[in-house]
Amino acid sequence: MSDPFVEGGLGELESPLYREALAQLDRVAEVMGLDDNIHARLRVPQRATIVSFPFRREGYYEVETVFAYRVQHVLTMGPTKGGLRYAMDVNLGEVAALAMLMTWKTSLVGLPFGGAKGGVRVDPTILTRPELQRLTRRYTAELINVIGPDRDIPAPDMGTNEQVMAWIMDTYSQHVGHAEPGVVTGKPPELGGSIARREATGRGLVSLLPAATSHVGLTLEGARVVVHGFGNVGQYTALAADELGAKVVAVSDVTGGIYNENGLDIAKAQEWVAENGNLAGFPDVDTVTNEELFELECDILVPAAVGGVITKDNADKITAKIIAEGANGPTTLEADLILKERNVFTIPDILANAGGVTVSYFEWVQDLQNYFWSEGEIVARLREIMGQAFEEVLNISITEGYDMRTAALVKGIRRVAAAKLVRGVYP
Repeated sequence: MSDPFVEGGLGELESPLYREALAQLDRVAEVMGLDDNIHARLRVPQRATIVSFPFRREGYYEVETVFAYRVQHVLTMGPTKGGLRYAMDVNLGEVAALAMLMTWKTSLVGLPFGGAKGGVRVDPTILTRPELQRLTRRYTAELINVIGPDRDIPAPDMGTNEQVMAWIMDTYSQHVGHAEPGVVTGKPPELGGSIARREATGRGLVSLLPAATSHVGLTLEGARVVVHGFGNVGQYTALAADELGAKVVAVSDVTGGIYNENGLDIAKAQEWVAENGNLAGFPDVDTVTNEELFELECDILVPAAVGGVITKDNADKITAKIIAEGANGPTTLEADLILKERNVFTIPDILANAGGVTVSYFEWVQDLQNYFWSEGEIVARLREIMGQAFEEVLNISITEGYDMRTAALVKGIRRVAAAKLVRGVYP
């Protein structure tokens, strides 16, 4: 099937990640017999906003112009939901691809959202706090008619955090004339943020591991776990796995990895990163490169950093029996085929890392109702939703003969397709 965005001359969508997302959709659409009209509609985002705007640097007379994006893939299911990232490689194609993946993810776990994503092409690490605040507030002002609690709800992503969400919430509230906490999720608890949002993705992922290990004939207690990436997702994945009795033998960040065959002290590693900014120099461990990390002997591998790290070049060297994808798109299509041939059980990203958007949904609901749940209630409901989604995907995989990634996509796409069919076409 052709890509109307490229054929129409809008080459901005051309990117490796967008091509991967399209190839994934096309493959699944074929195997599930998706209606051609719906297939064509789902290949492109429903709305894509591109803005450029100036913001002042610390030198008052130095004004920098940046490009920014917000893409809403599907509006059929309700308001759209997705993260906002600040990075130098942000482009329309990447944002559109991630918005598409968010559609499948929210549909898979039964949330009343379509997928969205946003980004600003800037290096946040070189910005001062005042610069970051001015940038964020101007971005929000540019999209004031695009976002909203009943339209599109941003959340933190790469390069953004609770404070950025607080600035967005405040700016939006100033424009509408009243406090509107539901415009974003992942904000500080003082502004209506969920007390469990920060650790939700990692803990949601780990909540699937007991059932996954049982399915492949392992037990989680004592299982050797390797985590690629030690940011928010990686840290809480490692901590939650450690708390359940698994042996986390290696973790890594941009500076490289640390390894101990007897298991790492994850709490101490977190303290070290909080004090030093990264894992470099952590004492009494062996060091490995990020490339070597994927070849370590383990039972469970969790890629929890960036996309495209499991490729055709390293997929046949992975020893893990289970791969749980904490990052978005960590496995290329070529690598996926190799892992499938080797019978590696993969919990795909749209299922494994859906804990974050699930607790974001809880936060949004609580903000709209002005009624807040306890941490115990949040964790219990997260485990219930994640566990049910896993069982449903596994059942589709077994009964219909799909691998887990295909089964997860089939489940998510079926719900979106059914919604589009019952709503029909206007006019």
